[in-house]
Amino acid sequence: MLDDSEVSRVLVVTAHPDDVDFGASGTIAGWVQAGTAVTYCVVTDGDAGGFDPDVPRSEIPTIRRAEQVAAARAVGVTDVRFLGYRDGELTVTHGLRRDISRVIRQVRPQRLLTQTPERNWERIPATHPDHMAAGEATIQAVYPDARNPFAHPSLLDDEGLDAWSVSEVWLMGHHTLTHYVDITEQFPRKIAALTAHESQTGHLEDLEGFVRGWNTRTATEAGYASGRLAEGFFVSIMPG
Repeated sequence: MLDDSEVSRVLVVTAHPDDVDFGASGTIAGWVQAGTAVTYCVVTDGDAGGFDPDVPRSEIPTIRRAEQVAAARAVGVTDVRFLGYRDGELTVTHGLRRDISRVIRQVRPQRLLTQTPERNWERIPATHPDHMAAGEATIQAVYPDARNPFAHPSLLDDEGLDAWSVSEVWLMGHHTLTHYVDITEQFPRKIAALTAHESQTGHLEDLEGFVRGWNTRTATEAGYASGRLAEGFFVSIMPG
């Protein structure tokens, strides 16, 4: 694995607004605090989300984009990009692979964080079909697409985007965790980010307690001292 000091740019690709904040915003807050540039790429606008039937469905995409921008700001991320795909209808297509490859070539990250493309039977909500589709399309964009100058030729020929090889892929929601990050000091920022998603979390009576319990269990699994909080990932090292 790369040491964090070797990573200057990170790209995060998720299916929906709020996915990154539940799964990794504590880790990301630490990276940003250490000086790493982090970019979010959100594949859908979360237009199938929300809990208030009085809010017109046509307004949900704008609401959720704004919430994600605010949530990103809470952990120090200012570069947030939206691909505009339909929530609940995401599939792995050549077009989606191209769109994610474009962002990879634009950002040129050493580390990429996304969602697991594999079903996690212990945490089924973590592997929503859109999550798995976004994860699979992202993995295919990492390898072979973004690093192959002859894949999606319009990216190079029409947009001048050279091939780029990602060094590490971090997966959220995977059934096997191989790396843990202590987020105890960053936890208030994680809660601030999640609170920004009012349309998704405003109905929860004890959001902080729920998330604290989740991150406490992860810290216990990691072997951290009592009272610590953690996020966990599966990390894959890409060939040179």
